[in-house]
Amino acid sequence: MTDCIFCKLANGEIPTNIVYEDEVVTAFLDTSQVTEGHTLIVPKKHLKDIYDYDIKDSGAIFRRIPIVVQALQAALPDMQGVNILNNNGEVAYQSVFHSHIHLIPRYSRDGDDFKVVMPDNGDQYTDEDLAKLAQRIHEKVEV
Repeated sequence: MTDCIFCKLANGEIPTNIVYEDEVVTAFLDTSQVTEGHTLIVPKKHLKDIYDYDIKDSGAIFRRIPIVVQALQAALPDMQGVNILNNNGEVAYQSVFHSHIHLIPRYSRDGDDFKVVMPDNGDQYTDEDLAKLAQRIHEKVEV
C-alpha cells in the first residue's frame, strides 16, 4: 500500500528507531513512549488488522514477540512486566490501519498513570448463556 505510514516505516522508506528487523517484521520504538521502551511490531506485509491474518501470517508475526520482549527485558533491567496490545477496528481504538502489536514495558514507577482496565461483566451471563455463546462461536471456527 503506497500511502500507508507503517508500510513505509516497516520497509525502511522512512527512518525510525529500529530495535529488531527481519524479513517478516520491523520492530521500532513508538514515538509516544507510553512507558520507556514502548515498541511496535509491524508486519512488512500490509495487513489492515487481525481479520486480514491467515494462520501463516499470525504464526510468523506472533513468533517474533518473545524475541523483542526478551531484548526489552535485557536492555531495561528495571522492567517488571509488559503489556502486549493489539487493537483491531476503530471501536477498539485502532488508529493506524496497518496491523501492529504494542509492547509496553511496565515498571513499579508507573503507578496509576497507565493501566489497562477490563470490567467484569460476569454477573450478566449465566452458565447456560456462556455455554450457548461458546457453541455459537465454536460452530464458526474454520481451520
